Amino acid sequence: APPGGTAPPGNAPPGSYGAPAGYGGYNAQPAGYNGQPGGYGPPGGYGGPAYQGAPPQAPPPQQGPNLQQIFTSVDRDQSGQISVNELQSALSNGTWQPFNPETVRLMISMFDKDGNGTINFQEFGALWNYINDWQRTFRFYDRDNSGSIDQNELQTAITSFGFRLSSKFYGLLMKKFDRTGSRTITFDDFIQCCVLIQTLSAAFQRKDTNRNGWIQINYEEFMELVFSTKI
Repeated sequence: APPGGTAPPGNAPPGSYGAPAGYGGYNAQPAGYNGQPGGYGPPGGYGGPAYQGAPPQAPPPQQGPNLQQIFTSVDRDQSGQISVNELQSALSNGTWQPFNPETVRLMISMFDKDGNGTINFQEFGALWNYINDWQRTFRFYDRDNSGSIDQNELQTAITSFGFRLSSKFYGLLMKKFDRTGSRTITFDDFIQCCVLIQTLSAAFQRKDTNRNGWIQINYEEFMELVFSTKI
């Protein structure tokens, strides 16, 4: 069934997903990818991500929400900081399952400028926009309005971002990010999947000085590449 409603996650039916307390809503028009696919290298290589870690941008809603009110509702202990647990409890992925804690941790780390493991109001504002951009992107590629992304929809999305990957690799992505066993990916796992692809590709690109989709590294260099990548 198509996702609907703007109720807070605690009251949201399956099929609803998005920003804290349901803000962002489903009345906004879904947005496509406005940039041209980026990339370089031969077919079968990797594309240079055109969106640099952020989802394709969409026009913001005409009337913005009260971010201070949202922040206060998410900040349950009134500490002035939002923790991973607080943000997780405020988000919905369109199922009755909790929002993927790894996705929440990943997003917190991206916007936690002072490195204290939480986000303040200013950091939350940037994160809120980021989540809503992903929400619009997810809805656009969820072509059947099922509230989840299947393998064909995932391939369409990632290809449009500028990445060139094989069908076999998309099968691997589905196995890794399908936590429900339904052969689909929910909103939270879609974010994590796309961000990890971009982050790992950027790390590879720094080593690919010839820009041909190939690198030659030894074991220790590979380990350094993995452990120095912020994921």
